[in-house]
Amino acid sequence: MTRQTEPHQAYDQPDPPRLSAGKTRFKLGFVFISVVVIYGMSTVFTAASPAALWNGLPQIWRMVTELFPPNWGYTLEAWDRLAETIQMAIIATTISAFLCIPLSLMASSTIAPNRFVYHITKQFMNILRTIPDLLLAVIFVGIFGIGVFSGIMALTIFSLGILAKLLSETIEAIDPNPLEAIRASGGNTVQVIVYGVMPQILPQYTSFTLYVFEINVRASLVLGFVGAGGIGQLLQRSISFFQYGNAMMVILMIFAAVVLIESISGRIRKAVI
Repeated sequence: MTRQTEPHQAYDQPDPPRLSAGKTRFKLGFVFISVVVIYGMSTVFTAASPAALWNGLPQIWRMVTELFPPNWGYTLEAWDRLAETIQMAIIATTISAFLCIPLSLMASSTIAPNRFVYHITKQFMNILRTIPDLLLAVIFVGIFGIGVFSGIMALTIFSLGILAKLLSETIEAIDPNPLEAIRASGGNTVQVIVYGVMPQILPQYTSFTLYVFEINVRASLVLGFVGAGGIGQLLQRSISFFQYGNAMMVILMIFAAVVLIESISGRIRKAVI
């Protein structure tokens, strides 16, 4: 009897609400008008207009033509700074990858010893993420002076906030049954972390670390403009002295390095996950 009534019950269910064409047009029109108004107000307040871009096209074209041909003789010096940039990213990523583990564990409700530690760690992580990497570089350059060490410190703090956030959310989403089984069998907190947490988060942890390494390579280029070392500092100097051939050589090397690093890390992430 139940089998016979199941098809009828499916037909008796109410139809899903239908979208009204008039309401849809009204909402789309309202959104479009709002975007246009906000864009217009922003244009007025910032004194920006498409005419300024149009007037600047000759200067843009002049600069583009001066970038070619690249100064191939600048390759050796640019390569040294590129290697320095990659080393900065490696050091900063490695340090933050180790520091983020205890930080993310304390920011996870399943592992944190109490609610006080949990909330304090969460707020500390929020503070880390609110500070831009460029501001961190300016602060550390002011403290330690111009050089690679300031860039490493800025990248470490910057990437620590990202890694700890991603890893803590991953720990929150793991299967709690293995953790409860280890606790029930008399396991301590260290055993719960080693045998219950780490095996579940290791693929994501590896993927997040590689992702942050890519970010650090690109971020270190910008940090060089404020004196935090790396190839970005070389690019800033070339542009400041109107050495556009040198600048183009640096840009080409940066592009090749970023593409290669993203390709390698992407393959590793696919193999791990």
